[in-house]
Amino acid sequence: MNEFDVKDLKKLYVPASDSHKGENGKLLIIGGSVLFHAASLWSLQVASRIVDMVFYSSVPENNALVEKEKEEFRNGIVVPRNKIEHYIEEADCILIGPGLPRESGVEPGDDDTKELTERLFKTYPNKKWVVDGGSLQTIDPEFIPKNAILTPHHKEFEKLFNFQFLISNSQSNYNEQMLQVQNKVTEMAKKYNCTILLKGEVDLVSNGTETVKISGGNAGMTKGGTGDVLAGLVAALYCKNEAFLSATAGSYINKKAGEALAQKMGIYFNASDLANEIPVVMKGLLT
Repeated sequence: MNEFDVKDLKKLYVPASDSHKGENGKLLIIGGSVLFHAASLWSLQVASRIVDMVFYSSVPENNALVEKEKEEFRNGIVVPRNKIEHYIEEADCILIGPGLPRESGVEPGDDDTKELTERLFKTYPNKKWVVDGGSLQTIDPEFIPKNAILTPHHKEFEKLFNFQFLISNSQSNYNEQMLQVQNKVTEMAKKYNCTILLKGEVDLVSNGTETVKISGGNAGMTKGGTGDVLAGLVAALYCKNEAFLSATAGSYINKKAGEALAQKMGIYFNASDLANEIPVVMKGLLT
C-alpha cells in the first residue's frame, strides 16, 4: 500500500487573485445537537478559513451560539433546519453529521439523525456529501450517496458496515492486520461507490480503486473534536476538488498540523488549537 504523495497537494484548487466572493467554495454544515454543541462548531471554525461561504444549520441552541460569535464568521450564514433545502441547492458540498445525536429522542429539540440524513441523501443524491459523526452511526449503508466521502473511526466503520476488525496488540501480526483493514476499506468503498477516510494512528483512504495510507500525527490528536476539525477540512476541500484528493490531502494536512502543534505545545493542545493551526500549515504546504 502506498503512502500519500505530498506532490499531490499541488493539485489542490487555489483561489485566483481575480476571483470574486462565492467562487471559491460554498459549504453547508448540518450538525450539532442539544447535547453536542462544540462538534459542528469546530468544523465551522476550520472551514470558514478555507472556503468563501459557510452555511451553518443546527438546533436553535447552536445557531444562537454562532450568531453570538458572528464577528468571527463574517462570511457565514445561519440556516434554520426547516430552510436548508435552498442552501443545499446552492452549496458546492454538504457536511452532515458532526455533533448530530446518535439516537433519536435523546434530548427534546434534537433531530432524528437517521431520518434527517437518509431523507436528504434520497432527495439530493447528486450533491457532494461528506458524512461524519452521528450520521455515520445511524444510517443504513444503502443510502450512501454516490461519490460521498465518509470519515469514520474504526468503531463507526464496523457499525456502518456490520464488520469487526480482528485487531490485536501483537506487533508480529501488524502487517496482516493492516492488510485486512485495507482490503475491507477498499471493498466497501468500491461497493458503495464512495471514498472512505478511515481515521486512526495511520489513516487509510480508498475510493475502491486506489488506496493510500497517511502516517503521522501524535497522541494529542486523540482528543475530542479533532475528528470534527478533520471533517470540516475535508468538506471545505471537497467544495473545489475531487473526492479522493480532498480526503487524502485533508488527512495529510490535519496530521501535519498536529505535528506542528507538538513542536510548540507537546501533546497538550485541543481541537480549537488544531483548527487554528491548519491554515498556517496550509500556507506552508501550498505556497
